[in-house]
Amino acid sequence: MGSIFCIVGKSSSGKDTIYKRLLENLSLHLKRIVPYTTRPIRAGEQEGVEYHFTTTERLSRLQEENSIIECRAYDTVYGVWYYFMAKDSQIDLDENDYLVIGTLESYTKIRDYFGENRVVPVYIDLDDGERLSRALEREKKQSQPKYEEMCRRYIADGKDFSPDNLERAGITVKFDNQDLDSCLDKVEAYIAAHQKAADPADLAVSRERKDLRNA
Repeated sequence: MGSIFCIVGKSSSGKDTIYKRLLENLSLHLKRIVPYTTRPIRAGEQEGVEYHFTTTERLSRLQEENSIIECRAYDTVYGVWYYFMAKDSQIDLDENDYLVIGTLESYTKIRDYFGENRVVPVYIDLDDGERLSRALEREKKQSQPKYEEMCRRYIADGKDFSPDNLERAGITVKFDNQDLDSCLDKVEAYIAAHQKAADPADLAVSRERKDLRNA
């Protein structure tokens, strides 16, 4: 049976880079679950890659259809932005392991929806000073930098990822991203260990089905 590995961490901790590098490691057999957001697309982002960029009207329709797994609203200086995961054809835990990026709140909601034995947190940590420096450099590259929103997110992260909140979420393992390659090696080993600990019979059936489809 498959698992969902949920990458969580404060803004500008390097989650996106680690997420992309993990997907490039074909030995891990990880599939993507692309979340949805109503925020504007940023420079360098692509529809269906980082997010499905959508509207509040579509979110309302999905809520009416009971098709929302988790949803978060952020009251930014540019209005309310929503981030959410929807029940769609992307997810088949009978066949695959998945990788997602989320917040502490989204992780707990995904875990509660699919079950604690199916959802594994991967917490990426980084010194706050280094995070702020990286966030500023990233924002400078935007066609219309949103420095107020960057500062709001930075301050909010301190509360969202407080030691008490991490403890309540059951997150005890952290991966320091001061050095990307070292952090990535540790995360890959962590995920591989969880996959190896999965039921061998289920894993064999899943791999056999994949081989048959690819034949």
